Amino acid sequence: MFLYAFFYFRAMFASTLQLYKKAYTGLSQNTWYLSLVMLINRSGTMVVPFMTMYCTLQLGFTILQAGFIMTLFGAGAITGALIGGRITDRIGFYPMQVASLFLGGIMFLVTGYIKTYPLLCISTFVLSLCNESFRPANSAAIAHYSKPENRTRSYSLNRLAVNLGWAVGGTLGGFFASINYHLLFWVDGLTNIFAAFLLLRLLPPVKSVAKQELQPTTPVKYGAYKDRPYLLFIFLTIFFASCFFQLFTLQPLFFKKDWHLTEQTIGLLMALNGIIIVVIEMIMVYSLEGTRPLMSFISAGVLLVGIGYSLTNIFPSYILSAFLLVTIITFGEILSMPFMNSFWVSRTNEGNRGQYAAIYTIAWSAAQIIAPSLGSAIIEQSGFASLWWIDGVVCAVAAYGFWLLGGYLKKNIDAG
Repeated sequence: MFLYAFFYFRAMFASTLQLYKKAYTGLSQNTWYLSLVMLINRSGTMVVPFMTMYCTLQLGFTILQAGFIMTLFGAGAITGALIGGRITDRIGFYPMQVASLFLGGIMFLVTGYIKTYPLLCISTFVLSLCNESFRPANSAAIAHYSKPENRTRSYSLNRLAVNLGWAVGGTLGGFFASINYHLLFWVDGLTNIFAAFLLLRLLPPVKSVAKQELQPTTPVKYGAYKDRPYLLFIFLTIFFASCFFQLFTLQPLFFKKDWHLTEQTIGLLMALNGIIIVVIEMIMVYSLEGTRPLMSFISAGVLLVGIGYSLTNIFPSYILSAFLLVTIITFGEILSMPFMNSFWVSRTNEGNRGQYAAIYTIAWSAAQIIAPSLGSAIIEQSGFASLWWIDGVVCAVAAYGFWLLGGYLKKNIDAG
């Protein structure tokens, strides 16, 4: 019996290793380098998940004021996406990434020294503008360094780097916050600057890739602004993302104020999100991709996130409950977001990919405005419990919308 179990688990282990190997095979060296740069950059991501706590507990601002500051972060992200996309089209993704990383790092350092509410509002907006202008350029870089047959996995590898960095940053962020919140700004800023120099060292310069791709001979079926199914997808994405972002903006504050968890524990909860994604997402994408329509996975994942938020009002206020809630929401993220990337990429070609990437980035940036502003207003009026019920309902409605969109695309054989 023992021998049988030994050989069974040995075969399972070998099969799992083979699955991991296949999931990571075939990606270009520059794709790996780009993900390494992203890993270093995101390993310093400490300010955003602790910003509401920093504003309320350290600076003495109200929850509504803290929510408005996070709203300005979202507004800066939208502006940064528009400016970053335009500059990427003009000078290329390479210099745009370097400039964004460097300027974002400087702004983190500056923001850490600002204590007054009006100046912090302005600084947060400028910081977000600089930092988030990186995203359209990075999306273009991933497409450039990948091949059509492994593009989805290339984007997933980049997400893996983001979330592994998030795990590191969340863990260290909770530790640093318990000592001095000001340390968060220094680490975030210096890792941004280091990532800029690392990109210059590892990746060869590429100039005006967008212009090279947008040749007159490039076939363009339609633009993103005329793609109605895609615009509906964006609308539903904003609904979902506005709920999802509560995980990093207001849920940490809830765990601190209502459940009385320590900063270190909250940091570990943020790290758990990244760790689960790092361990599971790539092999899940490799195993599930192509087995069902994309919208099936997206709809299921969005619904699972909503269930996670709703259960916050049901579970007892224990540490174990908090870890279980974050796990449920993270699995919803794994089921939805990689396939959301796959969907928008699948509707593009070399002549219109920039438009699609910009609109998708703006959708998430818009959600960064809606999530903290509307969420903090709900908390002020009705408390955290109302917010979690509303998030659950909105996610359920969005999940149904994605499911209907999938049915429409299947019926009309409209794959892009």
